[in-house]
Amino acid sequence: MGIEERLPSGIALTTVENLAGYMRKSSIWPATFGLACCAIEMMAVGTPHYDIARFGMERFAATPRRADLMIVAGRVSNKMAPVVRRVYDQMANPKWVISMGVCASSGGMFNNYAIVRGVDHIIPVDIYLPGCPPRPEMLLNAIITLHEQIQSTPPGVNRVAAARAAEKAALGATPTELQPPTHDHEGLLGRNLPA
Repeated sequence: MGIEERLPSGIALTTVENLAGYMRKSSIWPATFGLACCAIEMMAVGTPHYDIARFGMERFAATPRRADLMIVAGRVSNKMAPVVRRVYDQMANPKWVISMGVCASSGGMFNNYAIVRGVDHIIPVDIYLPGCPPRPEMLLNAIITLHEQIQSTPPGVNRVAAARAAEKAALGATPTELQPPTHDHEGLLGRNLPA
């Protein structure tokens, strides 16, 4: 006979980690960081139609010191990269990042020297949200996925060690343009040409 059978009805059992995870996921304050067209979709999530307030996230913080979630919405230019990093460093711990849109995740269609080839080269990213631009429903799905991740993340020293390891791996990653090609496009195109 376990402890559950001996307790009177109406008593819930949980661990401190589960309770802390529930409280953390239910009190996230995102920072306002819209950089391009994806920011319009991010703003739409705050309207009554999508109602981000049901997740306890209706307060978009205008200061990084009162935020613990950065939603990078749009392309990050090389000029904006140090600002993104500074805002991330000033955010309260524990902190999370959602990379919203293909431009923030991989540079998108902008294959030039001015755009960073993914915000994960600057800061560690927890959730990648694809799309150009992603719909508000997709952002809500990413937030729910992040809530599940926060709920299961252990608090304290383990979170700090995991964040440092993720940041070290992201900053040490080889940029996409320096990686070896995975396909021989010239050989494939040559075979398809009419004689």
